[in-house]
Amino acid sequence: MSRVFFLLILREARLLARRPAELANPLVFFAIVIALFPLAVGPETQMLRTLSPGLIWVAALLAVLLSLENLFRSDFEDGSLEQWVVSPHPLTVLVLAKVFAHWLFSGLALVLLSPVLAIMLGLPADRVPILLASLLLGTPVLSLLGAVGAALTVGLKRGGILLALLILPLYIPVLILGSGVLQAALQGLPTLGYLLWMASLMMLTITLTPFAIAAGLKISVGE
Repeated sequence: MSRVFFLLILREARLLARRPAELANPLVFFAIVIALFPLAVGPETQMLRTLSPGLIWVAALLAVLLSLENLFRSDFEDGSLEQWVVSPHPLTVLVLAKVFAHWLFSGLALVLLSPVLAIMLGLPADRVPILLASLLLGTPVLSLLGAVGAALTVGLKRGGILLALLILPLYIPVLILGSGVLQAALQGLPTLGYLLWMASLMMLTITLTPFAIAAGLKISVGE
């Protein structure tokens, strides 16, 4: 199974390399939202620093959501999903590899871009490691939860709005914890508790969501 997992990640890397716009769109959206915000509210450093935790996390959440509508779309259209469903390999492992590849080439890039944008908002440089840790723990959760909605709506022509309605309520705990750990860091309060909760949430989603994604795909392909 480890070989199948690795081969599927390589396949996804090749497919994403042929569609660079799918990788660039969430990053461009993330950067534009944060870059335009100081123009709207003014360049006052203290106010931007106060608002930066919520802004960074809302922008990251929407950027991840933007990239999820087409997560399984091409596989559904070319019949790959039907082959996955009837494959002797566990569907949960296949979808976990798919989501991991998606996060590796889009979510991780978003994490690496965030320090530059955070410093632009006035976040102190010594708080950037907390930002990186929170995004590294939180963005996989966003991708996994979003993949559940993507699996349920993959057969719909215009499933983007329905996907958002299904997934946004599930994103609320991640948003609260992610922005909360940054606010605690800015106020000089302990942040370990927030990070441990986010790590627990990540492990819970890695354990449970592959089963929900697999069930959603079976419903979508009519198996």
